[in-house]
Amino acid sequence: MSDAWKREIEAIIRTLDLQPHPEGGHYAEIHRAAEGVAAGALPPRYGGQRSFSTAIYYLLGPGDVSALHRVASDEIFHFYLGDPVEQLRLFPDGSHRVVEIGRDLAAGQRPQSVVPAGVWQGARVKPGGRFCLMGCTVSPGFDFADFEMGERKALIDGWPEAGEMVEVLTG
Repeated sequence: MSDAWKREIEAIIRTLDLQPHPEGGHYAEIHRAAEGVAAGALPPRYGGQRSFSTAIYYLLGPGDVSALHRVASDEIFHFYLGDPVEQLRLFPDGSHRVVEIGRDLAAGQRPQSVVPAGVWQGARVKPGGRFCLMGCTVSPGFDFADFEMGERKALIDGWPEAGEMVEVLTG
């Protein structure tokens, strides 16, 4: 990585006050709705009340991955700047899909992408890229109690056709 790109990434981290994320990369929560949904109005997978929505900035740099994980809510990813991201999704029916989040619409990339609740997902900057700054909006709002990291062997056993990318996106 050139010094110029390293300085740009460091400036983004500093300017947006990003912190290391447990799944990889850096993030900052920029919104958490003050109002929420009562526990009794939510499906049983939630252990209590949740905010109506939350939003974060999320940065992946060179060599970073968003390790495979799943959450209890739908997530909407928004592309802001940098290079496209490849996001692996592992569905409960045993199928998988790689989605590209970016700005090259003609190449099939999309600037927004929705990951349904409970779908395993992980991401990396598309090979050859340097970094990507995205946003992620979650509704009902994100809570770490709803967050589960994936285990490599179980995910490869469940989705063997995605095994190569599962290896890249698990520790």
